[in-house]
Amino acid sequence: MDLILDLAIILFASKIAGDISVKLGQPSVLGKLLIGIIIGPAVLGLISDTKTLTDLSQIGVILLMFIAGIETNIQQFRRTWMAATLVGFSGIIFPLILGSLAGVVMNLTLIEALFLGLLLSATSVSISVQALKELNKLQSKAGTTILGAAVIDDVVVIIALAFLMSMAGGEVNLSMMIIKKVLFFTVAIMVAWKVVPWILRKFAPLKVTESLVSAALIICFVFVYAAELSGVAGIIGAYIAGVAISQTDYKQKIFKKVETISYSIFVPVFFTSIGLSVTFDGIFQQFGLIIGLSILAILTKLFGAAAGAKLARFSWGNSLGIGAAMVSRGEVALIIATIGLETKLITQELFAVLIIVVLVTTIVTPPMMKYFFHQGDKRAKMKNTA
Repeated sequence: MDLILDLAIILFASKIAGDISVKLGQPSVLGKLLIGIIIGPAVLGLISDTKTLTDLSQIGVILLMFIAGIETNIQQFRRTWMAATLVGFSGIIFPLILGSLAGVVMNLTLIEALFLGLLLSATSVSISVQALKELNKLQSKAGTTILGAAVIDDVVVIIALAFLMSMAGGEVNLSMMIIKKVLFFTVAIMVAWKVVPWILRKFAPLKVTESLVSAALIICFVFVYAAELSGVAGIIGAYIAGVAISQTDYKQKIFKKVETISYSIFVPVFFTSIGLSVTFDGIFQQFGLIIGLSILAILTKLFGAAAGAKLARFSWGNSLGIGAAMVSRGEVALIIATIGLETKLITQELFAVLIIVVLVTTIVTPPMMKYFFHQGDKRAKMKNTA
């Protein structure tokens, strides 16, 4: 019964916090992130970070990216592939180089320093997706560029991680890892193109309740599982599944039902659960390092990705907005940090610091996105009226 009470507290707190955040002029996701820290072990201790809540939050982030895929304008996506490539690669290069240099300054070995740089190169746009929705930017050129860049970032960083682990003496078959990723994307695209519409047509006439929505969720979860097996982040699989469904005649019906399911329970649990893992134990002893790495993580991704967007001929306001959307390291960086801890490439103390740094990058992303996109829109209006 503890789970039932936990869910009641999370849903109540996240909705109230989101509403307060909007009234204060910020995206609702910011309030949901902060309330997780407040009701979690770090402050009030009302909710503990249990495995069940972690599993529910994973479903939440999967459904969030699935919805983003359904809302993707595929024609816009095709037009922004070059911009996405520039943003993805420039958003990796800056934090990789400067993060590695920071590791050298911290007296880490070369391999450990490169690992730190690689961790800071990771991106998770699951938080950015919600902010883009609230800013009505998800289907814009900037929104599709961000989503495309996130796919590129995930693939490049994971392959680079495999290469680094092989250098460090880990048992990693680099060629096999690359082959698995290429195979996943090849098969996923073919299945999305040919098989997904066929499955939906077969499920649609079934004489059972919500057969079409169930079929969509089955497709989503299978894509996620296949992505995880191939070493690609599960949220990328969910996004591709959503894009596949966006090209069918069932898009709107599925979108409305899945959005209702997701935002009623799973997505609020995901946003809130991010703060549940936070602890302030020993934070003051490492306060300087946390501040330094947080600033480094934010600025390198912000200006790195913004530089790529500017090369793709976005305005400065939109370029910085795109850069801000790439700042959140999220669950991707947490997974890499866990690998580093298990392989002894980072210490327990540095691992704890990096958890806080990842949280900081996640919290600052929504307000930064709102500010820069708002400035970009304001300048565009002034230019049009001049």
